[in-house]
Amino acid sequence: MSEEAVAPATTAGLDYDIQALSLKDAAELSLDERVALALSVGEECILEADLRRLLEKKPNPVAYDGFEPSGRMHIAQGVLKALNVNKLTKCGVTFRFWVADWFAQLNNKMGGDLKKIQTVGRYMVEIWKAVGMDMEKVEFLHASEEINKRPDEYWTLVMDIARKNNIKRIIRCSQIMGRNETDELSAAQIFYPCMQCADIFFLKADICQLGMDQRKVNVLAREYADDARPKRIKPVILSHHMMPGLLQGQEKMSKSDPNSAIFMEDTEAEVKTKIKKAFCPPGVVEGNPCLAYIQHIVLPWTRSLEVSRSEQNGGNKYGSSGTYDSFEDLKADYESGALHPSDLKPALAKAINAILQPVRDHFEQNEEAKALLKAVRSYKTTR
Repeated sequence: MSEEAVAPATTAGLDYDIQALSLKDAAELSLDERVALALSVGEECILEADLRRLLEKKPNPVAYDGFEPSGRMHIAQGVLKALNVNKLTKCGVTFRFWVADWFAQLNNKMGGDLKKIQTVGRYMVEIWKAVGMDMEKVEFLHASEEINKRPDEYWTLVMDIARKNNIKRIIRCSQIMGRNETDELSAAQIFYPCMQCADIFFLKADICQLGMDQRKVNVLAREYADDARPKRIKPVILSHHMMPGLLQGQEKMSKSDPNSAIFMEDTEAEVKTKIKKAFCPPGVVEGNPCLAYIQHIVLPWTRSLEVSRSEQNGGNKYGSSGTYDSFEDLKADYESGALHPSDLKPALAKAINAILQPVRDHFEQNEEAKALLKAVRSYKTTR
């Protein structure tokens, strides 16, 4: 059976309160608790048995994520990534961010201007610091710098991966660049998946912690690990959930569509306006971006959501306000009609604004951060 046919991991026997685990001291966590906390990061794990073995045998495994500095940062990349990093570092993991500046240039982001790309990279790091990412076990490594330190090792890896795969297999990975297999790709974009696959081994990553949209190249890395001579460490894949865009039918947020996403330094008024316009049909949970924001961002971050419910929509369940600390309870009320979109949306906007306020404060009060944001806002985002 191919790796791509592997079903999402289950957490049978690991039914823990993840919020409670994330508040415990790292030294207090048992192996089962560390596995459960790590699994909570991923929508899919390939393979759960490998993850358990890794956490049992290696006290400080390395997790990797690569990001293209390609424009303003939206809330999924900012808050959701900070949540995931903080969970994994609590499990003893060291997190390596691959600042993929050369990759952004290959993919024609920021018009291929490397200086602009690197400025965007610095802006993104500032956001993660401001929002509360645990930086003690986090490293930021720039592709353009690190590859030039060990070019023989890197390019030998890239060539070996390219040699062991046909064009069709590589083009199937084009999703990682935000492209489709049917798009007309430049030669650079065909080379891109081979380089991203090589990154995993170059960084000596034990865990690939990226979104589901990066799954295909991570599976390619596991396949290569078996074929390589000498054999290489086969990485565990922890693929996190992809947040939808705010408008109807948008399966993924888009930086090029400002109405599709909430950006990390959006004003309070902008957040309220975007949530007010967001797709949120009464009683419908599936495909509802407002519910997805609450499930994957708000409740994991704030622990609860307080909803003031108007009399015309049935009043409040719990006195003057309804406080939800369980997504299942909120989901049940929303599906039944007991919770109305006109009450849910203001509560969601208020919660998001509270999460983003430290970021706004940082970019307002820190002169270097303010200059970075001004520069990034002046750049034209290119696909």
